[in-house]
Amino acid sequence: MYRVGVEIGGTFTDLVAFGPDGVSIRKVPSVPARPDEGAFAALKASGLEMGGIGEFIHGSTVATNAVLERKGGRLAFVVTEGFRDILLLQRHDRTRIFDLFYKKPEPLAARADTFTVAERIAGDGSVLQALDLEAAAPALKAQLGQGGYDAVAICLLNGFLNPAHELALAAWIAAELPGLRVTCSHRVTGEFREYERATATTMSAFVQPVVDGYLGRIEDGLARAGFTGRCTMMQSNGGRVPFRAIRDNPITALLSGPAAGVTGAVRQAGLSGYKDIITLDIGGTSADVALVRDGKPDWARETKIDGLPIRLPMVDIVTIGAGGGSIVWADDGGMLRVGPESAGAAPGPACYGKGGTRPTLTDAHVLCGRLPQAARLAGSMTLDAAAAAASFQAVARAFGREPVALAEDAARLADGNIVAAIRLVSTERGRDPREFALVPYGGAGPLHAARVADALGIATVVVPPDPGVISAYGLLVADQMLDETRTRRTPLDENAPDAVRQAWTQLQAALVARAADLGLEGEPEFELSLDMRYVGQAYEIDVAVDIQTIDRLDSATLAAGFAAAHRRIYEHGAVKGKAVEIVSFRARLRLPQGVVPALRLADRTAGPSEAIRVFEGEGWVDAVRVGRGALTGGTTLAGPAVVTDTTATTYVPTGWSASADAHDNLILRRPA
Repeated sequence: MYRVGVEIGGTFTDLVAFGPDGVSIRKVPSVPARPDEGAFAALKASGLEMGGIGEFIHGSTVATNAVLERKGGRLAFVVTEGFRDILLLQRHDRTRIFDLFYKKPEPLAARADTFTVAERIAGDGSVLQALDLEAAAPALKAQLGQGGYDAVAICLLNGFLNPAHELALAAWIAAELPGLRVTCSHRVTGEFREYERATATTMSAFVQPVVDGYLGRIEDGLARAGFTGRCTMMQSNGGRVPFRAIRDNPITALLSGPAAGVTGAVRQAGLSGYKDIITLDIGGTSADVALVRDGKPDWARETKIDGLPIRLPMVDIVTIGAGGGSIVWADDGGMLRVGPESAGAAPGPACYGKGGTRPTLTDAHVLCGRLPQAARLAGSMTLDAAAAAASFQAVARAFGREPVALAEDAARLADGNIVAAIRLVSTERGRDPREFALVPYGGAGPLHAARVADALGIATVVVPPDPGVISAYGLLVADQMLDETRTRRTPLDENAPDAVRQAWTQLQAALVARAADLGLEGEPEFELSLDMRYVGQAYEIDVAVDIQTIDRLDSATLAAGFAAAHRRIYEHGAVKGKAVEIVSFRARLRLPQGVVPALRLADRTAGPSEAIRVFEGEGWVDAVRVGRGALTGGTTLAGPAVVTDTTATTYVPTGWSASADAHDNLILRRPA
């Protein structure tokens, strides 16, 4: 039986399949307005029989797009009496302190759609005021029943400590208003901080109708075509789960595509022995970077979507608007800018010949000779160099530059933006980027990688085979994964080890029960970590706990682990006399994928080398263009050079060299 991974990007939809005849890939244009059509187009292009597919694995930004475009369901929000304005008050920070017209992010539930119930759970989980449903029912039924709502989010004060009131309210709504989808905060996140928890709950409820309908269309379309296997989807944490789990809590899939890319890059680079890497995914609309140590990505507890905070375990990915379709423009101050606006899949860059007229990064690479005019994107799309040149005329005149020189400026500016993003996940996290290899993928990642590495002092770039489909490959190699988090503030004293063991027992039982409910099979592996801080600090740091030795865990070991983590981030560890506390306990269940096929180069045709000229720095230089298959025999190619393959083009600048290893990874190096 085949296993098929389909990842929908902003410009292209990618498919990778594992089966009896090895690994096969396909790439087709995305359909932004109807992303599921792109998925079925990729399946059709693959030529696979639906009855022969055992598992369909999916990655998509449909949940993210629903939030960004504010195209979710009509949402009602129910909170504890006295907390109606929690979504409006937010936090006191300002992301743009000098903006006189600054406004806080717009919440997903309006004040007019926010309703209250009289109840109160204390900070220790005890009931201060019982929920009187009999008294609340008449008004609440009228409010929810007459509002035309698709979904309702429930976030009662301290509901994560004691969900009894949320459960009772949800059961009442299900009985009285069965057409409403209900999302409870304790099922979305088990963490404290009421505003962040309320935002996560409303976001999950807001996108649930969209995600539910989208996944339903995919399941129905697959079934009509004869598919009888199972469907799973990538989560933001780098693991996959059945569609049903995504339907229950759809915000876990907000970053499914980027997380899949990191997973695929880790697996492919690891074959060549590279465990400490920085990933660089440049697609059509954005550039995503992440840091991986010893084969494990760094984790983030919080991210923001359209300015709204989401506190969930996820791969620590920084995203900027530096994709191939990013628009090149001049701001009001006369400065050259790249992105964040993108031409996307429609109309796309001018060189795609689909009606785009504004200059983009892809057009810049065509103009500078790095992206060959003969390239066949997605197998059939040709490039229009004349249209690319025409798109740069107006903006070039504004700067008094030749179009090709301005195109090079734009590409260099994008490089600088990417360097800044990588520093966010490296130097600002206490990591030296020079100790890592850079792993680029996506259609445009290998075009920028070597110059970005140069700026960071990174000496090695590892380009996977067919890097344009690494995210789809990551879907197939991802483990099944579940996370559980509980906030329980615990002083680091002699009783702390017992509290850790007790929390671990509860979390493990919850994970095992969830896995059984979802029908997950296999021998599970578990991980445990603690969110710890000095008492009085506002934010926590992650401290791993070895569950193999948890029975022998003592306070000194916990204190030493916290001091080491604190020193790595803040350059100092233990503060004499300062009390430490555990804030939250995090557990993960992982069902390892086991042995999976490696991604190999789809097209090994060497083809003839071609003398070309590329624009580098301030002028044209002689270069060579070769097919990637020409380097599989151990040949070393000195830059400047352009290396092409089925899904992406790699640029080797002056001073760098490229050669392929036994795993079909293309290794770029610069002299020490």
